Amino acid sequence: MLEWKHSLYAFSSSTNSPADKSKNRGGRGSKKQVFESYMTSEEVSHGLKRGELIQGQLRINPKKYHEAFIPSPDDTRDIFLDGIVARNRALNGDIVVVQVLPREQWKVVRSDTDCEGASESDTQRENTVQKAQMKTARTPRPDVIMEDQCSDQDELIRKVQNTTLTDTGTQFVTCAKDILKNTQALDFKVITPLTLSFVCQVVYIVEKKHSRAATGFLKFLPDKPFAMFSPVDHRVPRINVQLADCPEDFCSRPGDYTNTLFICRITYWAADSNFAEGQLAKTLGQAGEIEPETEGILIEYDVDFSEFSDEVLGCLPKNLPWTIPPEEMRQRRDLRKECIFTIDPATARDLDDALSCKQLPDGNFEVGVHIADVSYFVEEGNALDAIASQRATSVYMVQKVIPMLPRLLCEELCSLNPLTDRLTFSVIWKITPEGKILSEWFGRSVIRSSVKLSYDHAQSMIEAPEKMFSAAELPPVDPEHPIDEIHQAVLNLHSIAKNLRSQRFSGGALRLDQLKLSFTLDKETMMPQGCYVYQYRDSNKLVEEFMLLANIATAHHIHRRFPELALLRRHPPPKAKMVDELQELCDQLGIDIDLSSAGALNKSLNTTLGDDEYSPARKEVLTHMCSRPMQMALYFCSGVLKQEQFFKHYALNVPLYTHFTSPIRRYADIIVHRLLASSLNCGPHLGLSTQQVQKQASHCNDKKTLSKRVQELSSELFFGVFVKDCGPLDSEAMVMGVLDQSFDVLVLKYGVQKRIYCKSITGLASFHHHKVGKKSELTLVWIPEDPEKPPVEQVISIFTLVEVQLKADSAPMKYSAVLKRVGYMDPKVNM
Repeated sequence: MLEWKHSLYAFSSSTNSPADKSKNRGGRGSKKQVFESYMTSEEVSHGLKRGELIQGQLRINPKKYHEAFIPSPDDTRDIFLDGIVARNRALNGDIVVVQVLPREQWKVVRSDTDCEGASESDTQRENTVQKAQMKTARTPRPDVIMEDQCSDQDELIRKVQNTTLTDTGTQFVTCAKDILKNTQALDFKVITPLTLSFVCQVVYIVEKKHSRAATGFLKFLPDKPFAMFSPVDHRVPRINVQLADCPEDFCSRPGDYTNTLFICRITYWAADSNFAEGQLAKTLGQAGEIEPETEGILIEYDVDFSEFSDEVLGCLPKNLPWTIPPEEMRQRRDLRKECIFTIDPATARDLDDALSCKQLPDGNFEVGVHIADVSYFVEEGNALDAIASQRATSVYMVQKVIPMLPRLLCEELCSLNPLTDRLTFSVIWKITPEGKILSEWFGRSVIRSSVKLSYDHAQSMIEAPEKMFSAAELPPVDPEHPIDEIHQAVLNLHSIAKNLRSQRFSGGALRLDQLKLSFTLDKETMMPQGCYVYQYRDSNKLVEEFMLLANIATAHHIHRRFPELALLRRHPPPKAKMVDELQELCDQLGIDIDLSSAGALNKSLNTTLGDDEYSPARKEVLTHMCSRPMQMALYFCSGVLKQEQFFKHYALNVPLYTHFTSPIRRYADIIVHRLLASSLNCGPHLGLSTQQVQKQASHCNDKKTLSKRVQELSSELFFGVFVKDCGPLDSEAMVMGVLDQSFDVLVLKYGVQKRIYCKSITGLASFHHHKVGKKSELTLVWIPEDPEKPPVEQVISIFTLVEVQLKADSAPMKYSAVLKRVGYMDPKVNM
């Protein structure tokens, strides 16, 4: 059987071709060239136009840093680049151009299953580069590597060689399908899977999106004029740092810096060197301490956490406390007498959305979503606008927030604090109890929030509809609106939200919830005292439902008014090939799941996973599996993406969507507010072109992706500290995926995911990997505790329940999941 590696297009790193030699201009000097010289921008432009080159964003596998991917031209699956040399000095996130080399260099190779970890040693990394160099030194030829010889090997090679290439966008799709079809009839006695491998390499870096900064450690090299910097992130190369750039006493006392964390920036990476060159940017402090590690994460992911400049702060109101000018009041709808309130996390200080709900005499409701009018304070084109557009988003970490806007704006002028007049943009609907919208109004307004409710407050109101809450149970409340009025408004909103939610999901929406780890921190030290899996409850759903309704309504409004300029948010459908493979795997596992649409998948996730105590865990594992084919949601300008069928938001199953409800923390929302104000003739004319909106949309996409990763790393950092201080921690875990020498588990008590390597399991006599179709299993053979008894076998497959212990590693902030012996718990059925 011939199958795709990772179900992807696979390309090796060989680079010896006439096309490559033609661009080796500039001379190699006396050193042996490791990487090919880049094409010129003119060559790249012509190659892209002729369909000979492919452009895309590079993603490097964090667990196998020699594997990288870019999307295929039709965006249905990924193109696989095999080896460091094939990446040609590009780093994770860079926009690159790749070249598919002539067909003589295509080959069929044995597929290596992903079985290596994220923390390979420097020696292993160097060996990987050296192997890649050796591969390029040999003249590549089409080959079939098999455990047993196959009499039809030449026929397979001939089919590969004879495939004609036409258009790059379809050539590997067409030929691969043909080869697969033609080889299925061959009786190969192949023990390991085969991979059709085109030869591909990066020939140009369009945009260096990676910051070129990394956290890591310095190593002294005797008799060398430089030190070796080893990044913590193995996707970044090791870096030579001149000794003059190192601390003054580094050469005389290198041992003092063994555990010191540095930031280093790559300044140059020559084509004839395995290693980059760089400069130390900063000494962060001791590895394993939260603040140095946090600062390293922020710098590495290019998060601007500097203080706002005097020029930026000069754009804010000077006379404080600030009050709304009378002329501004006259231009807005005055809602200060209405019962309006916020519902946020208890610790939130930037309150950018508020809700209202008033029952009308006819039995219907007037429901309002009121959003902080940030665009009033952030004028287009000034210094404040420039820094906000550059930061693009606030970054939320466990112990701090890196704000997009100065705190005076975030927490005072714009924040919808209780019992204070605030400028807002409102969407107000007349809506039936069943959730049918009868009318809609947009406009600038002024509100006075009656109370700042937390999610816990709102949840207690929902759970106790008949209770009379006392003043002591809630934060300060505006005497104009008694507690029971607020309570009733929350109950009415909850009732309408349930109907809206039901309609959304019956109409085909999808929600893939993933477990989120939260921490309780010591108020003085900000160290983790405890952690728990965050519970998403009815109060969260209530707020979410009306924010979605407001975003959808705004998207339709601005697109009608500005069909070429609207900033919208689309969610492409999942990658078809990966969906097909997931369907095949689920069928083999006996899981009745329908992946044909978002709605069908959502229904399946809520009906096929049993009703015992482990059903939530199975759902979480299956949700993770279903998340892998999903693509990221993206901001875009409607004038750039002409065909409206591509505007759709797959998960929400709506034709138009945008972000309007969080302008304090998202710059995209500020642009949407400006569009909305312009459309209602209550704001200045928007001085942006389609290309400018699209450029900002792309920048917001990049910053949102980085922000999400920083948030994840912050959570991992704090959990590592928690395991070190409070561990070892015992928990049940459920297997999420099985490889040939390792398996991934979901640790149920804490909601974290960890990989367990068979070779590191204490007490294991042996292990065996078995794969049938897409279903992969490991059989672990345990050494018996009683020598008189036979070995104990344990089968590991998806949904297997195991017992693990989380223990701190020797490396700072790192921890491992240790599998306990099978005898520690009673066997449980998988599914």
